Amino acid sequence: MQSSLVQDAVIRNLQTMAESSQRLSEPTKSLTPQTPWRAISGFRNIIVHDYLGLDLDVVWSVVEKELPALQSTLRQLQPLI
Repeated sequence: MQSSLVQDAVIRNLQTMAESSQRLSEPTKSLTPQTPWRAISGFRNIIVHDYLGLDLDVVWSVVEKELPALQSTLRQLQPLI
């Protein structure tokens, strides 16, 4: 939270991850119905279109609480992608 450079890097990586998730096919996404694919897409839209209004506490909460489960899901899907 102290470094704007790190903040920008984290936000950019989240944007890239969310955009990449939109490119997954529906059949692939259906293999992990517990993953909130629509919410991930919505989060991307917030990052891109409301960049100056981002709440860094919310972003950090996503990193801490949501990213580990998504990382696990993507590892699980990786052989299929």
